[in-house]
Amino acid sequence: MNRAKTYSPNLTLLGTTALLFEAPGPLELAPQQRIWAMAGRLQALPEVREAVPGMNNLMLTFARPPRTLAALQALEASVLQAWEETEPLPLQGRIIELPVVYGGAGGPHLADVVTHTGLSIDEVVALHCAPLYPVYALGSHPGYCYLGGMDERIATPRRAVPIVNLPGGSVSIGGVQTGVSASAGPSGWNTIGSTTMDFFHPEQDPPAVLQPGDCVRFRVQDIVRTC
Repeated sequence: MNRAKTYSPNLTLLGTTALLFEAPGPLELAPQQRIWAMAGRLQALPEVREAVPGMNNLMLTFARPPRTLAALQALEASVLQAWEETEPLPLQGRIIELPVVYGGAGGPHLADVVTHTGLSIDEVVALHCAPLYPVYALGSHPGYCYLGGMDERIATPRRAVPIVNLPGGSVSIGGVQTGVSASAGPSGWNTIGSTTMDFFHPEQDPPAVLQPGDCVRFRVQDIVRTC
């Protein structure tokens, strides 16, 4: 007999400073919207210093760490209750268009994605540009956005050997996700192109240009067919 696979939330203590809630099921927009709503609800708890949405998860840093097992269990019960009771929060943000030069020196792994998927360069680029990508969460490094909605036909495993210093503005694919590096740094993703945008300004409030609920649309500026 075939039975539908069931998923349950997972709670993990991060040392003595935080609690991590991991949502059940696949990475999709509706559960992520519930996490956004949960963050607002749980931020009000006296034990919580900050509620930080991640990809399919929510980290609660402690303002007042639970000192007893009973206190920890009460907090965990509040988190699970929030997940059950919270409805998706459809934040209405901006649509940011990013022109991308695909391939060439700024997209050295486009050929690897082509080889893995069996698609042509034009097909990979067309599929990558087609969606309107919602910003699910911020993380990894200042200004970096985790995006949802990439076509699974261009999904490509992360690289066995990471790149030590990937330039800012690099557009990459890692597994079923795509993203844009906000600054230079290491990466294990496959870089297929580059764009020009400043994603982080420390003097501004908020310093990150993009926020959860915003959307990114990639536009073809050029395709360089020799890497």
